[in-house]
Amino acid sequence: MDADAHRRRTGVVVGSASALALAVALAPFLVGRAITPDYASGLFGQHLTDAVRLKARLATAILGLAMVQLLLALWMYRRLPRVRTVPKAVPRAHRLIGALVFLGTIPITVHCIQTYGVELTPVRAVVHSLSACFFYGAFAAKVVFVRSRLRVGWLLPLAGGLLVVAVVVIWYTSALWFFNDFQMPGF
Repeated sequence: MDADAHRRRTGVVVGSASALALAVALAPFLVGRAITPDYASGLFGQHLTDAVRLKARLATAILGLAMVQLLLALWMYRRLPRVRTVPKAVPRAHRLIGALVFLGTIPITVHCIQTYGVELTPVRAVVHSLSACFFYGAFAAKVVFVRSRLRVGWLLPLAGGLLVVAVVVIWYTSALWFFNDFQMPGF
């Protein structure tokens, strides 16, 4: 494939992935804005503060898995010091853990949308809600990039890095907020 054709294909894939990411991110946002919150809804049999505690613990596990994802990605792309070989299990583990991270977010997100909707005040809730919507859009874009098999060196690290940042922001504005007695550390 010549350079112009590669650029055109890259543009089509990036444009398509961006459009899909926006659509996927808008879906939970619009549903969350349209729904009437039910503050008594439960998560795996837990309600109110117990449900928030469970979500904080699950989010912390997801954060840990996201850090493992980051480490595995650095290993796969030989960005760790002194790493010369990548065992076949590393990419498989990366995909499996990525699936666990994604699947682990679904019950939390469903509970958040049912219980609170998408809140636009206070600032912590806005950042949390928008970061969660962004996470799903970024995940969709990353899947498109992986499946397209484009060889653009910055694309996958950018998408993966944005996913990790989204997980950290979501955790910071929810689990850490809960563990810190409903106060934002550093504010």
